[in-house]
Amino acid sequence: MMEGRRRMDAALLVLFLGHLATALEVPLDLLKGLPQPPTITHQSPKDYIIDPRENIVIHCEAKGKPHPSFSWTRDGTHFDIDEDPNVNMRPHSGTLEVDISRERVDQYEGVYQCTARNKHGTAVSNNIVVRQSRSPLWSKERIKPIIVQEGVSLVLECRPPAGLPPPIIFWMDNNFQKLPQNRRVSQSLNGDLYFSNVHREDSRDDYICYARFPHTQTIQQKQPITVRVLNLDAINDTMAAFYNDTDLFSEAPVDERKPTFLIPSGPSSSKMVLRGQVLEIECIAEGLPTPDISWSKVSGDLPARRTFFLNYNKTLRIINVSESDAGDYRCMAKNQIDSVHHTIHVTVKAAPYWIGGAPRNLVLAPGENGVLTCRASGTPKPSIRWFMNGILIENSPGDLSRKVEDDTIIFTDVQIGSSAVYQCNISNDYGYLLSNAFINVLSEPPRVLTVANKVYQVIKNHQALMDCSSFGSPIPKITWFKDSRSSTLDGDPFILHDNGTLEIRVAQTQNSGKYTCVARNILGIYENHVYLEVKEPTRILKQPEYKVVQRGRSVVFECKVKHDTTLIPTMTWLKDDGELPDDERLIVDSDSLTITDVTENDAGVYTCIMNTTLDQDSASAELTVVEATPTPAVVYERPDPPTDLELTDQKKRSVQLTWIPGDEHNSPIQKFLIKYQDSLHHRGHWHNLTEVPGTKTTAHLKLSPYVHYTFRVLALNEVGLSEPSSPSRMYKTDPAAPDENPTGVQGFGTDHNNLVISWKPLSGLQSNGPGLHYKVMWRQQRPGSDWTQVTVANNSKFVVSGTPTFVPYELKVQAINDHGHGPEPATSLGYSGEDLPQTAPENVQAVVINSTLAEVHWDPVSPHSVRGHLRGYKVSYWRKHSDHKHNHETLIFSGNHTHGMLPGLHPFSLYYFHVQVFNGKGDGPPSPTQHFRTPEGVPGPPTSLVVTNTNLDSLTLEWSPPHEHNGHITGYTLRFQPGNLQTSHPIARSPPRHPTHKVGPVSPFANLSSSVGEDGALISWEYWGPEKNVYVEYIVDNSESEEWQKELVNGSQNVKLKDLKVGLSYRVRVVANGHHDQPLHFSKELLVTVPAVASRQVDIATQGWFIGLMCAIALLILILLIICFIQRNKGGKYPVKEKEDAHTDPEFQPMKDDDCTFVEYSDNEDHKPLKGSRTPSNGTVKRDDSDDSLVDYGEGGDGQFNEDGSFIGQYSGKSASRDTAEGHESSEAPSPINAMNSLNSFV
Repeated sequence: MMEGRRRMDAALLVLFLGHLATALEVPLDLLKGLPQPPTITHQSPKDYIIDPRENIVIHCEAKGKPHPSFSWTRDGTHFDIDEDPNVNMRPHSGTLEVDISRERVDQYEGVYQCTARNKHGTAVSNNIVVRQSRSPLWSKERIKPIIVQEGVSLVLECRPPAGLPPPIIFWMDNNFQKLPQNRRVSQSLNGDLYFSNVHREDSRDDYICYARFPHTQTIQQKQPITVRVLNLDAINDTMAAFYNDTDLFSEAPVDERKPTFLIPSGPSSSKMVLRGQVLEIECIAEGLPTPDISWSKVSGDLPARRTFFLNYNKTLRIINVSESDAGDYRCMAKNQIDSVHHTIHVTVKAAPYWIGGAPRNLVLAPGENGVLTCRASGTPKPSIRWFMNGILIENSPGDLSRKVEDDTIIFTDVQIGSSAVYQCNISNDYGYLLSNAFINVLSEPPRVLTVANKVYQVIKNHQALMDCSSFGSPIPKITWFKDSRSSTLDGDPFILHDNGTLEIRVAQTQNSGKYTCVARNILGIYENHVYLEVKEPTRILKQPEYKVVQRGRSVVFECKVKHDTTLIPTMTWLKDDGELPDDERLIVDSDSLTITDVTENDAGVYTCIMNTTLDQDSASAELTVVEATPTPAVVYERPDPPTDLELTDQKKRSVQLTWIPGDEHNSPIQKFLIKYQDSLHHRGHWHNLTEVPGTKTTAHLKLSPYVHYTFRVLALNEVGLSEPSSPSRMYKTDPAAPDENPTGVQGFGTDHNNLVISWKPLSGLQSNGPGLHYKVMWRQQRPGSDWTQVTVANNSKFVVSGTPTFVPYELKVQAINDHGHGPEPATSLGYSGEDLPQTAPENVQAVVINSTLAEVHWDPVSPHSVRGHLRGYKVSYWRKHSDHKHNHETLIFSGNHTHGMLPGLHPFSLYYFHVQVFNGKGDGPPSPTQHFRTPEGVPGPPTSLVVTNTNLDSLTLEWSPPHEHNGHITGYTLRFQPGNLQTSHPIARSPPRHPTHKVGPVSPFANLSSSVGEDGALISWEYWGPEKNVYVEYIVDNSESEEWQKELVNGSQNVKLKDLKVGLSYRVRVVANGHHDQPLHFSKELLVTVPAVASRQVDIATQGWFIGLMCAIALLILILLIICFIQRNKGGKYPVKEKEDAHTDPEFQPMKDDDCTFVEYSDNEDHKPLKGSRTPSNGTVKRDDSDDSLVDYGEGGDGQFNEDGSFIGQYSGKSASRDTAEGHESSEAPSPINAMNSLNSFV
């Protein structure tokens, strides 16, 4: 009674302390500075079977702070690793490595246990039983043949050698083929082969039992067993030979019989199995015909999900056995004759197993209470023993804060020194459990281990879980807040879990936001922020529809999807639940699948799947392909307008427009044009918005605020545009602050004391809302200046008065409406009004270059005195005593120049000039007037020339002085030429005089002539005019065009025209371009004809290329002759037939032209030629058809044959000459010397 009372009190105390302390693991990877007793993290299994061929590795890993040290015991005594050279412990680990190369494996069999310790405690591993795997050989035995009568039962015993672990048994033949098994023939659990009844076909001599040992991966083989199945007569005949013809089997043949069990024997048997393991029981019966086996449980039903019938129902298997599986199991064998039963009594025992899990580590703060519970069960009931740091707790130092109550240790008011590792050992006859659990006394403020500012994304109406993993001692209390922290989140829809996780079972859009997790204990507070984003679900708005399409046509499956805009969607299409074929006819767009030129293979089920990072949606449709039917003549027309315009996915700045295409009228739609009308700002005006391909029927439209949109769609094919669709319903966007500011901001002045700020105003579409006005801001561009601003409405400029002259200003214009300001405007630069420059250039001077050119120099004015944008300088100059009233000329030099050239001056003239600066307002004051004089130049031509008093040998010339003297006239030069000769002759040089008669002006050109060559026409002339700009003009004679081609002269009095075309005539003239107030001077026109053919006869024999070619030919011939000469003396092999042909005519055999080979020649006795020559018997040689052929070669008839039948001949030298025959034909041999002589003669 008192014992029961004490147990009840202990249970109540445990319940009371349970909420005071919760198991907590120290996160050493995150909080590296915290102390922790050792914890075993990895160890080898309790029953550790090793491969004797490999080194032994016994694992033992542990963690702790500081890192633990390791030691081992073997068979209950200390195992000194340092004394065994074959054993090594891994660094920073307790794992043992045993080198078995020098020792037998069985020397290291035994029971090992690892210990890990640091200053906070000691943890121990399980007892690790190390045994080597064994695969013994089969004992040698002679197995006699088994002779049985047909129809009887038979058992072939395997009886493999005992191995570790037990082997896997299977039966095979000599060819390593598994023996067939069935209801009649099967293998039992112990490996024997059972025959319920034998047949004649069971006879064979290779029944072999194999045992496979899995650890060593070896297979052992039993000796083959021979089985002979005979009928009664065959047995008598066989045995009579051994027993003097005695009839051994005289009874009747085997007939049908009722079943009997071969295994197990008797009416009942028993079986013990451990909880959690696999129960296998079997019944194998014999009988004729073969009986069937069935199973049942006497006291209940078989567990349906854990029961399996194997080996043709002969074996019953139940997995994951529990205590409820104990009881009587009945197997029944039945055939046509009778049935028989056998009962197997199954007992379930249990090795110790945990109830509620192994003891969990405790992290307590000083003064806290805690409980370690080691609750387990088993059959029979296990015993419990407690250890502290590997020592029985009864033998450990006492601790007032610790109290052991059976399977529980209660800690009260723990202190820093109470940290230790406790071991709980629970055991019975069938096993044991060993668990380490530490108590770690720490004093730590709270810390949140969840990543700060983590973003959680969930789909609307789905579960949301936000973590707040924390650590602290005492264990922190977790509270959650949202946004403003008005209240803690501990009611619907929020659920706070014990580990700090906050759950929202059905998340809604309003649940999005910032969440704060607060961890609090007596030592402090720690906060962490996370964010929850609730996304809209992905939904397919328009699913693909069932399609029936003719072969060769196109089909479009639409799949219009709505998804959260912040998630990236991915559209995937499947065909018959597989990938789409890799075919260019299948075109995948963002919301459709198009199949062109459809074939029968395209039929099937098509599925569109829209995936985002959080969810997905899918829809399917079937495609049926039918044969194409004859169609009438195709008529192509414009498409019908689209219909059923619908606006979806409406947002502030965008909307999705969908429509249904109209009839294509046999011409595919190429694209859709989308237009809009703004009923608020431009009613009645339709504007183009965007275009989409003809395969799409949806468009995502970007919109502007404060617009009343109406949309319509037009379709375009090859014929043309459709009529517009009916307008969509109106979609009004909300007003908003301006998105942009005015452009084209600039500042300028219209007067010297103002600044005009102007800009390009925003359009109604750009205003984004009512009440559009502008904030205009300006300030001088100098340090410390302040902005001045003014608000302007219904205007695009503002005038600032009273400004300094030409001062830089920084300008900004910002758009504002009733809903806010536009973005921060960019700064522009402008200037206030300009005024006339105040000063003139100084140090003005001129440098005369030649009689018609001068250069003017000046110093630039100061920028301050310009009082505006410096545009440049003006140089005004005029000629003294000019007859023209308006003879002042002005040259403008833009930019900040300090000099300029004055071209086109008159020689021998006095010029005056001044320089002034100018800006955008006007010209500044001129500089003091300066002057310069041009030197003398070439005088102009006499104004007239008259011939008088013409006689046979004399004439009188009279002329007038030139219009332009260009200096002091010192005389005149007279030139003449007889006829058309090009040479002019000076006649006389006379002092200047004034003739009595004046005629019209004379051209300054004379003696214009031409010379046509291969590279063009040379035009020459004489010129005495003052103009320096002289050029030649030419045009095709009788050309319809009046455009003369121009060729510059560059100061010479001749020029070569190279672009003239052969066979054409050209009109040529010389032109002098004088000052702009003087007319052009032209010479007389000259007609130049370019011949159509202009070539020279060239003597080819004198050309270098020809001489080189001939030398190369001569060298080539010489080389060929030398090669032939050498080849003649080397000999060769010739066919047998040619030798036979040579013997048919011993006098003469000519050379064959077709293959360039020599045939044999046989000499007569009296006409043997000298060495190096050959003459036929008749003294003549008839020439061949070729004049340059080589001479013949030959020899006597004593030729030889080699092994392949070819003839081996020896050739003599070449004859030096040939006798003359038939007319004047030469028979001289083409020797190298003759060849060279012939070549020289040719050349």
